[in-house]
Amino acid sequence: MTITNLNQSTSFTDPTLPSEILGSKQFATFVEVLGEGEIEGFPSAAAYTKGTTNYNNAALKDVYLNKTQILKSSADVTNLQDTDYNFRDVEFTPRFGTSNQTYIGGINNIETEFNVGTAVTYSSSVSRTLTSNIDAVRVTIGVPRLQQFNDDGTISGLTTRVTIQITDNNGTVAIPINDDAITGRTSSAYFKDYLISFNDGSLVHPLTVTVKRTAADNTDPKKFDAFNWSSYTEILFEQRAYANTAHVALRFDSEQFPQTPNRSYRVRGLKIPIPSNGTVDSTTGAISYSGSWNGSFKTDPEWTTDPAWILHELLVNTRWGCGAHISASQLSKYDFYAVSQYCGASVDDGNGGTEPRFAVNGVVQQQVDAYRLINDLCSVMRCMPFWSTGALTISQDAPKDASYLFTLANVGEGGFTYSGSSLKSRHTVVNCGYFDMETQEIDYEEVVDSTAKTKYGAVVKQVKSLFCTSRNQAARLGRWLLYTEQNESEIVSFSIGLSAGVLIRPGAVIEISDPVRAGVRRGGLIKSATTTVITVDNTDQTDLPTTNNPTLSVVLSDGSVETKTVSGISGAEITVGSAFSSAPNSNSVWILQNDTVQTTQWRVLTITEEEGVNYIVTALPYNSGKYAYVEDGSTLPTRNTSVLNTPPDAPGSLSATEQFYEENNQAKVKIIVSWQSVPRASSYRVQWRKGSDNFVSTDLFSRPDFEILDATAGEYEVRVFSINGVGIPSTVPSELTYTAVGKTAVPSAPTNLFFEAINANTGRLTWDQSTDLDVKLGGKCVFRHSNKTDGTATFSNAVTLIAAKAGSQTEATIPMVEGEIFLAFEDSGGRISSATSIVIDLPDPIGALAVQTRREDSDSPPFQGTNSDTYYEEDLDALTLQGTSLFDTVADVDAMADFDISTGVDSEGTYTFANKLDLGAKFSLDLKRHFVTRAYLPADDFDAVADVDAINDWDGAAILNVDARLYLRSTDDDPASGGASWSGWKEFINGTFTGRGFDFKTILTSTNTDENILVDELGYTATLQRRQEQSTGAVASGAGSKTVNFAKNFFTGTGSLGGTNAYLPSIGINAMNLASGDYIEMGTVTGSQFTVTFKASNGSSVDRNFTWSAVGYGKAV
Repeated sequence: MTITNLNQSTSFTDPTLPSEILGSKQFATFVEVLGEGEIEGFPSAAAYTKGTTNYNNAALKDVYLNKTQILKSSADVTNLQDTDYNFRDVEFTPRFGTSNQTYIGGINNIETEFNVGTAVTYSSSVSRTLTSNIDAVRVTIGVPRLQQFNDDGTISGLTTRVTIQITDNNGTVAIPINDDAITGRTSSAYFKDYLISFNDGSLVHPLTVTVKRTAADNTDPKKFDAFNWSSYTEILFEQRAYANTAHVALRFDSEQFPQTPNRSYRVRGLKIPIPSNGTVDSTTGAISYSGSWNGSFKTDPEWTTDPAWILHELLVNTRWGCGAHISASQLSKYDFYAVSQYCGASVDDGNGGTEPRFAVNGVVQQQVDAYRLINDLCSVMRCMPFWSTGALTISQDAPKDASYLFTLANVGEGGFTYSGSSLKSRHTVVNCGYFDMETQEIDYEEVVDSTAKTKYGAVVKQVKSLFCTSRNQAARLGRWLLYTEQNESEIVSFSIGLSAGVLIRPGAVIEISDPVRAGVRRGGLIKSATTTVITVDNTDQTDLPTTNNPTLSVVLSDGSVETKTVSGISGAEITVGSAFSSAPNSNSVWILQNDTVQTTQWRVLTITEEEGVNYIVTALPYNSGKYAYVEDGSTLPTRNTSVLNTPPDAPGSLSATEQFYEENNQAKVKIIVSWQSVPRASSYRVQWRKGSDNFVSTDLFSRPDFEILDATAGEYEVRVFSINGVGIPSTVPSELTYTAVGKTAVPSAPTNLFFEAINANTGRLTWDQSTDLDVKLGGKCVFRHSNKTDGTATFSNAVTLIAAKAGSQTEATIPMVEGEIFLAFEDSGGRISSATSIVIDLPDPIGALAVQTRREDSDSPPFQGTNSDTYYEEDLDALTLQGTSLFDTVADVDAMADFDISTGVDSEGTYTFANKLDLGAKFSLDLKRHFVTRAYLPADDFDAVADVDAINDWDGAAILNVDARLYLRSTDDDPASGGASWSGWKEFINGTFTGRGFDFKTILTSTNTDENILVDELGYTATLQRRQEQSTGAVASGAGSKTVNFAKNFFTGTGSLGGTNAYLPSIGINAMNLASGDYIEMGTVTGSQFTVTFKASNGSSVDRNFTWSAVGYGKAV
């Protein structure tokens, strides 16, 4: 489709000028981006097919100039009248942002103007031929003057008529301008343009344009209506389709506006993937769901206002979103689904109808920081994003049941800490800005907390309801903000252990039974349990009421919370009226509550990992009735959370845990002793000792925990006394005997090991930093490699890849090698974790020449090179280190009572390859090592084996003290000559090396005389890169044989490497001035040059110019 020129002949509308004065129109054309595509389109045109005239006309109801519709809403697009338009002479063409959309022509053109300047008469038409394949031509007609002098002395206008005819190369005639009238009065030159488009393909170029006068020539000397063909302009349309970008072209008569008008468009925006069981409301864009979701998405994206799936698309879209950094697999899509269900639910719209609870109606018009935009979208639906268990998820402030229970028994360090803000600083009035679709302006909805305003006056807050066009959605935001400030300004914080930390997430609702705040202890740890009877941990320090509707809540083994009505209490046993779905574990959490004392409920705000084993939780108050209050003003329910009573006398639930900490850049261990706070106790005193040492007594402190620093392995005895306000201690302490492990635990295995290539020879390994402090401080990251790619290699059966890195590191640059790469953590005490591995299977190099793939183990017999403290063990079919005492040296085998090797394995041995690599000349060579090894224990219960031949694997525990490395040296001389000058030996894995000859050896090592290494496969691959040389300009052959020398010699093979001249370069000749009958005769081709002769048809040599190229392998140095 093309934006074409509209009629440019008109009369001035200035009432001070005569109506017949001839003038011209100017048109304003705008090409405007609506957004990333594909978009749904224009709401008013939804009933019509895109691309049709009806659709484009109906869409004008959604296009506004200075806030006024171009086409009135009442217009019938199938029968339009002039009175249906608020603006005249408007042309409109949309594109919806598809990947294959066509361009809008006539916007930006390439124009070439040609002067004609020839008069056109009735009897003499004027023609010009257009030779170029152009899209359109603009014919300019010039009228020197158009007027007549009347007998009464007045001057009036005239009419002259123009016909423009097009004749194509096949003789087809088209008349796009037929007898067009130029009417009016002008005493000076007037020009009119006619734009004729050819892009429908119906005419065959070249084309002939003919301009005719269709009215008889005027002979009256008082009348002047002659005209000429002034010029023509050949036009090529600039074909910019702007794929994937929704945009429109809008052209209108600029005479209607004193200045550029504001343009606005009402559209249904971006189409995005939605769940397969979802249906989009065509009016509101909300999604409703039927049945359960299988996790798949619809094939075709759809328009929606659902903020959850809009955020999801923002995160994964690779064109305009964060998809280059976040993949769909890293998003918890079922959390997005749950949020979407809540967003799309219908609520009162304040006008007697309903609307979706949350909707996104807006546009991002400029580049925005991704973090900010993600949080803006989350704020629309009261969500917060967070990273958990390898996935990005969102948590919504929405009604939900408590998912975990906390008491002083399952939190650490300082128990529960509370903080808040001043009541007077909290807002009482909120003005929420939103976009009013009627006025097309930002409007404000005022929301007032009358009770708070009466107390503290009007404390006003201005907020913007992002992406909001609903007055009632803005009002709901205002009520939510006021409720939050008045009722959720308090914060509770506490620390928890790993078991609870991995279960709760930001946004989760939790219940807290805090005896300090409640005045009574009604929660703790379960001592033992069945599905109907729970035995609690402490009855002396606990209030267990049987009146006022008591209920018991417990945390089950799967981490879920269940609550049952209490039917009876006997001592420490609480019986429930109906069975729990499963019996809670011992040391799980229980909470008892009734109508007089209930738990406090909180919504988790943040969870921060601390020192690898603990988590710090912060939470805000939660009231399940606030959502109805926000949406319809319902009364908020209240909870009774405290009573006055006499606290117990002694601390309880004494426990201890170990934790690493850092001191002077060293990892040390501390024992954290904690207990439950008890009423009437204002401070505590701890006494502790290790083994039979004397007790160490502490000063008084108020926290319900104590740390024993720099602890070592052994048994600790701990006593804790509670002290009341006047300093009297409890009659008996709480006591604990704790066996500390110290720094003897093996580190955790590495996680999230990842490899990425940097170039052909190197890559980068990345992994998560070790969570063990004694690895990060003084520990190491150990790397090993095996050439096996089938996943059967082990850390023990691999060899060193690169030198160990500091334990705090999270990445390392490694050689690009094929096989399995292992990473293990080694702590400061030398203990090694389980290894994590990644298999790298490299593609074959394209265009490279594998000049030799050498395997010492493939010889017959294998390993024919030179051994020094190594030998080939036939039974094990492998190269291995020699023992300090060999089995072959035993004189009388029958006299041996014990076959176990007791004298150990040599600490180091060398094997030098049987043959050297000779390239015949000095070249740059790519080398990659090949290693497959096994670690084994040669003395593993040998004499207890009934059938030695049946043994397949002698490995016992992990063997970590053996290794093998490959070395090379090079020479520029003939490696077979005795006088060759060799470089020093250097270790290699892969890389590019220079030389003629190369020699290889491996060194096997063992730092434990009981451990040995078997080399099953050993070798290397040598490759030469493909390259090309070519002439830099024309070369004259001369009248004879022409020799062309290469800048650098090519490798052509040797007797032992493929065969002499097996890899000669391929020569290409491009002759430039051959005569008829000339031919080319190629001569000798070597690694350093080639010869060529040009001959005439009679066989004589001739001088010809030519260019050449040579393609081969290797580059001599």
